[in-house]
Amino acid sequence: MKLLSRLHLTALAVVVILAVGVGAAVAATQGHHPSPGGKHEGRGNDRACAHGRQLERNKANVVAYYTMAFNDKMPEKAVQLYGGDEYIQHNPQAADGFQAFIDFVNFFTTQNPQLFVDIKRVIAECNMVVTHSHLTLNPSDRGSAVADLFRLDRNGKIVEHWDVIQAVPETSANDNTMF
Repeated sequence: MKLLSRLHLTALAVVVILAVGVGAAVAATQGHHPSPGGKHEGRGNDRACAHGRQLERNKANVVAYYTMAFNDKMPEKAVQLYGGDEYIQHNPQAADGFQAFIDFVNFFTTQNPQLFVDIKRVIAECNMVVTHSHLTLNPSDRGSAVADLFRLDRNGKIVEHWDVIQAVPETSANDNTMF
């Protein structure tokens, strides 16, 4: 029996975490709650499935929200333009609510003034938008691969957020990039 290396175990753990996060987000769009006991496990209150122009609007709103908040360092304006009636946060290190988001972005971008989020992919289905980004704290930082999942209301406003973050390693078992 061959044992998995630490790198393989880490990669497997990341895949499992991503699968669980995406599964929870998909379940939320269908109104299901995959794990018992949590206060906010994915509301899915907005069951309407966006199509065509609404999907494109949702994608554009998420990109503008994320870019304006982090790259332009204007989280207040991002929330004003793209935030919904509530903001449910699933990152265990962040509180619910847009004020908590604004406070975090202001703190984080002050601590890392050269921070940059390079959104590589945007995928949308129904009321969910997923971004795959390269987050760097400064130009010499290898950075992190980030998958952010956003739920939007019927008006295309952001109301819920999940994220999965993985540091870009110095070496890789393959020749592929993370992006």
